[in-house]
Amino acid sequence: MGIVSWIILGLLAGGIAKILLPGRDPGGLLGTLFFGVAGAFVGGWLSAKFLDRPVRHDFFDGANWLAAIGGALVLLIAYRLVFGNSRNSRR
Repeated sequence: MGIVSWIILGLLAGGIAKILLPGRDPGGLLGTLFFGVAGAFVGGWLSAKFLDRPVRHDFFDGANWLAAIGGALVLLIAYRLVFGNSRNSRR
């Protein structure tokens, strides 16, 4: 996969993670892209380290998608644990 494929995978994985875990998180499109791309790397590392499933270089591999979405969810949950519950409005 090339860099454009990783960006597309990250954007979609981050979007799916935000749909699965809704809330008022900052960043918009760039935040979603960051959580998705970073989550793809984290998910790929976790998959290779603990599940003995190395990352394949196929864009349509389902395990890559699950690892990317799972990694994005892990990062989003970690963000919320560190910076507080984003569902509370600050008025």
